[in-house]
Amino acid sequence: MRRKIPSTAMLVAFESAARHQSFTKAAEELALTQSAICRQIAGLEAFLGIELFRRTRRGVRLTEDGLSYSRRIAIQLDAVERDTLAVMGQQGSTSLELAVVPTFATQWLLPRLKDFQRLHPEVTVNLTTNTRPFLFADTAFDAALYYGDDGWPGTESHFLMRENLVPVCSPELIAPRRQLEAHEIAALPLLQQSTRPYVWRQWFGSLGLEIEGDMRGPRYELFSILAQAAMHGMGLALIPPLLIRRELEEGRLIVPIRHTFMNDKAYYLIVPERKAESAALRAFRDWLAEEARRYRTEARLD
Repeated sequence: MRRKIPSTAMLVAFESAARHQSFTKAAEELALTQSAICRQIAGLEAFLGIELFRRTRRGVRLTEDGLSYSRRIAIQLDAVERDTLAVMGQQGSTSLELAVVPTFATQWLLPRLKDFQRLHPEVTVNLTTNTRPFLFADTAFDAALYYGDDGWPGTESHFLMRENLVPVCSPELIAPRRQLEAHEIAALPLLQQSTRPYVWRQWFGSLGLEIEGDMRGPRYELFSILAQAAMHGMGLALIPPLLIRRELEEGRLIVPIRHTFMNDKAYYLIVPERKAESAALRAFRDWLAEEARRYRTEARLD
C-alpha cells in the first residue's frame, strides 16, 4: 500500500523555509533557486490541501496550520538525521541502545564502562535516561538498566544489586553535632524521592519507629537532585552511598546515623527475550554481571 507521505524534497524545503520564515534564505541554505523552493512548497500545500504560508508584500509568514506542521516535521527530520549519522558512524561496529536510570548510570556505570570498551571495542554503548517501565516494542532500546521489580513481561531480568540507603545531610544542618538519634532525625525536614515514596517510613520502621509526618517534605525524582538539595541544607535524604561517594569523601554530605535500610527492590539489567541471543548484548550482560558481583562483594551487599 502506498504511504501518504510527501516527498523528502518537499519536507526539507518546507522545514528550512519555516525555520527562516523566508523562501530566499531557504534557497541559500539548500543551494537551490527561490523558484525551486516555491515549487516544492506549493506542491506540499497541494498534497496536504492546506495553506502553509501567507504571502505578503514583506515576504511570507507561517499560518497556524503551517506552524503546527513545521514543528512536527522538524522533530521527524531531526530523528532521521540522527539515525542516518548513527548508521554512518557504525562502519562495521555494533551499537547497543540502553535505557538507564540517570544517577546510577552516571555514578556507578560510567566509571566502569571504559573497561567494557577496552574489552569490546567493536561495541558502542549508547545511554538514554528513562526512569519508568516501558514496552520495548515501542522503542529502539536493546536493554534497560532499571531499578524496581524484575517482572517485565517478555524479558529476561539479570540481578545487579540491591540498594542500601543511609540518611545524609549537609554538616551545617546539624552543626556543631555530627551524629543524631533516630527520633532527632524525625524532627528535621525530610527530603522525599518521588520514585520511592514510602522509603522514610520503611527506614523508620526498620528501627521499630512510627513517625508522624514521615512522608512530608519536597519530592524529587532523581538522586542527583536529592543530593543537591541535601548539600544545600534543605533537609535529610536517604541515598545509597555508591551514588554520592565523592560528596561523602569531600565532607559535603555526612551520615548522621549509621543505620542502613536495604530496600527489597533492586537494580536489574532488563533484556527483551527477542534480543537475548545478540552477541553484543550477551557480552555486555556478562561483563555487567561480573562488575556488579565484584561490587557487591567489596561493598558487602551479598
